[in-house]
Formats: sequence, structure tokens, C-alpha cells
Amino acid sequence: MTEIFEKIGLFFERIKSATFWDRVLPWRWKAIRKLSYEAYSEYKQLVESLARSIGELEQRRTSIATLRQENEQLKINNAKFEKDLTTKQNEITRLQEKIGSIYQDASKLKEEIAGLKESEVNMRKQYEDKAATLDRTQKRIEEERAQEKEQQHQVEIKRMESLKKNWQLHQQLVKETIKRICQKHFVEYEEKVPFKGNPDNTIKICDEYVVFDAKAPAKDDIDGFYSYVRNQAEGLQKYAKHDKVKKEMFLVIPSDTVKVIREFSFNMADYNVYVITVDALEPIILALRKIEEYEFVDQLTPDERDNICRIIGKFAHTAKRRIQIDNFFSLQFIEILTKCERDIPSDMRERAMELDRAEKLNPPQDRRAKDLQTNELNREVGNLQREAQAKGVVFPQSIEDGIKALPLYEEGQEGESNQESK
Repeated sequence: MTEIFEKIGLFFERIKSATFWDRVLPWRWKAIRKLSYEAYSEYKQLVESLARSIGELEQRRTSIATLRQENEQLKINNAKFEKDLTTKQNEITRLQEKIGSIYQDASKLKEEIAGLKESEVNMRKQYEDKAATLDRTQKRIEEERAQEKEQQHQVEIKRMESLKKNWQLHQQLVKETIKRICQKHFVEYEEKVPFKGNPDNTIKICDEYVVFDAKAPAKDDIDGFYSYVRNQAEGLQKYAKHDKVKKEMFLVIPSDTVKVIREFSFNMADYNVYVITVDALEPIILALRKIEEYEFVDQLTPDERDNICRIIGKFAHTAKRRIQIDNFFSLQFIEILTKCERDIPSDMRERAMELDRAEKLNPPQDRRAKDLQTNELNREVGNLQREAQAKGVVFPQSIEDGIKALPLYEEGQEGESNQESK
């Protein structure tokens, strides 16, 4: 690794040993600038290598999560099969008892038939009564079947309407979030684009149009959502062919669908498509907004450039960690809900469902005109820490220390270190 990226080391050594004459004399400063370009080229190769390693790590983690889900599903299916087998055995026993009862009834009927032969009038009357009863029963069964089909049809209609509503809510959430971010950071949001097509959301940075399309599953089965996302990425070619459209476009998906996405970037030769969640919108837009400042990069000191790179790297790492942690806890919550439905007694489960329907969470409302001040958030966090410490709860020194203390964070860091060593 040291031999491959030797230009970076040479550049930093040259900067540390630079004299006053190296900065003043044009030919010496030109040599330093040339070395910086070569070091930056090696830095880009290192970043690309790390990105590929991180992508492979995410794919393997996704595969492991999928295998765990399939294992849990097999356990559920096995339990269901055993339950169905027991039910069928009970049904067979009940039918055998019913057959015995039928035999007994048959014996009685023989005796009744022998008695009915003595009176033909009574036999005909009983036959007519039973035929009438059978007709009523048949009509009742037909009516019940018709009602059941109608109820199933109404349930399916409501389910499709719910899916459509969820997709519309996701699309509206993405639009409102992007507009709020643009308003907060003074980025231009384009309601109507000057090129052919109608993307869901478009912002303008450095005289280029950046496309953000909202995508959500159209069915309750999200297993095929990855193929749908890939097809939608290919469909963005209609925007990429325009000159002023940025060749890096984004598909915004719900956070609970991340687990089925195997790739979060698609290289389409002429353009690139990135799959992100709503949580990643603000750091990505802020990173894109930094492009406006690149034309003044020659006026920055090395420390200022390093600070900008560090901030962008921190934004990117925090966004990826947030997606990873949300995905981890989503799987844990789903597993807990599955166990509740399977293991809790029916009477307790019904009571829990009643309390669930009675609960309501009211998170703080996000208002356009209100700016979230950092000092106000720090004050609220401090109040929570003091209240927790009064109850004997020990808090980490900082939020970053608390995140690093999580087992999931240590696992992610260990994976990244292994990739770096390779």
C-alpha cells in the first residue's frame, strides 16, 4: 500500500519541509502543485478502493440478514405444519366419531323407515319437509359464500388503497423534506424543469439540475422491489441525455426497504444512479452544494481544505451508519413483533393490541419557519442527561462515544479495519 500510494507521502513530506522560498519562487511552487495533483490522483484511487470494499461488506451483511430471515421463516413454516398436522389428526378423529354416530343414526332410520312404511302419507310429508329444509340450507350457504367473497373483495380494495396511500405519503415526504432542506440551506428548488420529462424533485446547483425521484414498493411483498429500483435507474436515461442535467441522479426509497437492496449505486455508462433514504438527503445536498465553492479552492489554506474534507467525510460516514443502525433495529423490531404474535397467549395478545391501538406518538413537529438551533438541541440533551444521572444512569461523554460503545458500531469498525488491511 505504501509503494502504491507513495505520492501522497511525498506530498505531505514536501509540504512539511517547504521553506519560504518554496512558496515564493514560482518554479518551486509549481513543482509542489504538480506533486499535489499526483497525490490527489492516488487519493482518488484509495477512495474508490475503499468504496468498493464497503460495498462488498454491505452486500455480505445483507446476504447474512436474508439467510437469517429465511431461517426464521422455515422455523415458522415448520411450526405451522406441525400445527396443521395436529389439526388434521383431530379432524380425522372427529370424523371417525361422526361416522360412528352416523351408523347409529342409520340404525335408527331403518327402524323409522320400517315404521314409515306403515303410513305412506307421513313418509311423504317428512320427505317434503326435509327437501324444503335442504333448499333453505342451500340458499343460506350460497348467500354466505356471496357475502364472504364480497368481504374479501372489499379487504383487497382497502389493501390496494393503503399501498397507494403509503406510496403517496412517501412521495410527499420526500418532496417536503427536499424543499425544507433547500429553504434552510438556500438551494434552488425547481418546481418546473426546462427539459423534457417530469422528475419528482429537482434542485439546481452550479447551473446543473440534480434529479431526486421518490420510489416505494407498489405491493406489500417487497422482495421484487430491488428489480423495480434497478429498472427505474435505467429509466432515468431520459433525463441524463440533457446537457444541463447532472449525471449523478438519486432514487429515494423508504428506510424499511433498505434490507432488500443489494446495490446502492448503478453505473449506467453515461450516468450514475444512487439509492438513498430520506435521512441521507440533507448530507448529500450539502455535499453537492460544496461544488459551488470549488472554484475558490485555490484561495483556501491546506488546513481549510483538510477541514472541509473532514466534514464531508463525517457527513458520509454518519449517513451510512444511520442507515445501517436503522436497518439493524428494524430487523430486531420485526423479530420481536413476530415473537409476540407467536408466543404470547391469545388473551394477553388481544389486550396488548387494544393498548397498542390506544397509544399515540407525537414527535416534535417540523416547521418551515423554525430553525433548529444547535445550542437549543444541546441544552435539551443536557437536561435529559442530568435527569438520567439523577436516576443512576451513566451517560457517555459524547454522542460519538455512545455510538462507538454499541456492539454494532464495533462490528462495523472491525469490518472496515479488515478491509483496510487487505
